[in-house]
Amino acid sequence: MIKIEGVHAGEFLLSEANGTRSREEVVISAGSGKVAAGTLIAKITSANAAVPTAKAGNVGNGVLGSFTVGSPAITGAYAVTITEAAANGGKFALANPEGYEVGTGTVGVAFTGGGLTFTLADGTADFAVNDGFTIAVNANLGEWAPYDDDGVNDGRRAAAGILFAPVDATTNDIRAVAVLRDAEVIERLLTGLDAAGRADLFALGIVVRP
Repeated sequence: MIKIEGVHAGEFLLSEANGTRSREEVVISAGSGKVAAGTLIAKITSANAAVPTAKAGNVGNGVLGSFTVGSPAITGAYAVTITEAAANGGKFALANPEGYEVGTGTVGVAFTGGGLTFTLADGTADFAVNDGFTIAVNANLGEWAPYDDDGVNDGRRAAAGILFAPVDATTNDIRAVAVLRDAEVIERLLTGLDAAGRADLFALGIVVRP
């Protein structure tokens, strides 16, 4: 059996700045898979972290707003369902993309649960039981993923650093170390390098050497 040895942690480095200037801690987003040392990575910067859509046929006309997406959230469609109707109010439940209930709340009161914070405001028409919303969540905002110049335009088209050591982010977010600036690196030990990525790295002071 032939075994191919992967790139070791930091093996791609020729030089870096003094102290900790070149390196920073990052979070590699769940779903990125097994990511090798020396892989070009990008920061997810999409502004559409949570997009609500009212369920067709809602009786009530209140709206969802004031969203914050925290690290416990997962990417996918959350479901808000009215469980108790009331004049100028009511109760609701929130289920995550896997179908599990992660919290209950009150119409008109700020809610926090399942990694989301939002307010379901009352409208001129009160909500009825089983009214609801879906919330499309991009839970990876501010996290990192492998650079892909042809990928989703959520930030990963701009190389912003190089992963220092290999990680497995197949199912969970993983804390890692990356080289983000002021370094010289070895071209043949990099993964995902292309002309655009090389230019992105050069702008950060990361010089790719043959």
